[in-house]
Amino acid sequence: MTDARLYKRTIVKEEIASIHLNSTRPIRVFLPPGYNEVLSYPVIYCQDGEEFFNFGRIATSMTAGILDHGWEPVIIVGVDVNVKIRTSEYSPDGENHAAYIRFFAEEMLPYIESRYAVRADKAERVLAGDSLGGTVSLHLALAYPHLFTKVISLSGAFLEPTREELAAHSDLSWLELYMLIGLDEEEVKTERGVYNFVEANRLTKTILEQKNTRLYYEEKPGKHIWGFWQKELPNTLEYFFG
Repeated sequence: MTDARLYKRTIVKEEIASIHLNSTRPIRVFLPPGYNEVLSYPVIYCQDGEEFFNFGRIATSMTAGILDHGWEPVIIVGVDVNVKIRTSEYSPDGENHAAYIRFFAEEMLPYIESRYAVRADKAERVLAGDSLGGTVSLHLALAYPHLFTKVISLSGAFLEPTREELAAHSDLSWLELYMLIGLDEEEVKTERGVYNFVEANRLTKTILEQKNTRLYYEEKPGKHIWGFWQKELPNTLEYFFG
């Protein structure tokens, strides 16, 4: 039986004009139950915004947590992406990667903070992404540590370029990272080839531990699909806001 309370929510859709991307970018903003502009709220910024809302059901999970489990109310911002250029924006060696992270940090973030009652404090911001979305979220934090210190990675595509950048840092004790990887992700097909994401995440975990990252790491049965991530999102959200 569907709980109607969980679907009485406000999701605002907007488009941001970007100089860095030379285009507009759709976003969607979830306002928590009882949203009041006089107050202020933590915020989650999601890559693959449309998928996080439609396939991940993040707004439903957050609403249930707030109403049924007393979680802190949170604003969720989903930043959409064109799948045709997703890799070029999200991969650290992609031709549009630098422009995308500048758009995210220097245009999208100020846009949200000027219009919604989000807390302008790095400790109150969480970046979230699946696969390459987890990758770009981590690289955003590495590029802008004064803005982002908390990252959710659902089966992050932490391949060699990312591991090399992590290894170059002497200390990552300022970074808090939630890593989830499915044990059935040993042969993940991507547009660049087939990769063992389990091994990639284990190698990344080792580097992060060496750099003193505040790390939550979990492996469990699951494939590289939204069906796996959707089921795990409530636990992930509770880790930060429960």
